[in-house]
Amino acid sequence: VLQLVESGGGSVQAGGSLRLSCVASGYIVYKRFCFGWFRQAPGKEREGVAAIAPRDGTTYYSDSVKGRFTISQDTAKATLYLEMNSLTPDDAAMYYCAAVRTIAYCPQLRDSEYNYWGQGTQVTVSS
Repeated sequence: VLQLVESGGGSVQAGGSLRLSCVASGYIVYKRFCFGWFRQAPGKEREGVAAIAPRDGTTYYSDSVKGRFTISQDTAKATLYLEMNSLTPDDAAMYYCAAVRTIAYCPQLRDSEYNYWGQGTQVTVSS
């Protein structure tokens, strides 16, 4: 069973940066999963932020974060990262790491297709 644990959230001022981490554990083959970062702010729907297909490292981003956020991974450490720069108050949310087992297909930012979720880490951005 895959388990995901996020960390790295916190409070920053607008324009600041944070790096989120997500450690995957369990009896898994890391490269057989597509991983993604999602976020949900109070009163809003969950939004896909970024995803990465471990087999070839292809990355996907929402338009709202493209150019500011970078998803990456360290397969040796089974750890997923989200580097967030130029943060704005609109980026404030609970951020979740998610995964889905796949051989080749990565559902990118479609959250309904991910079936493993972490508990989330809070990001607060003050103006």
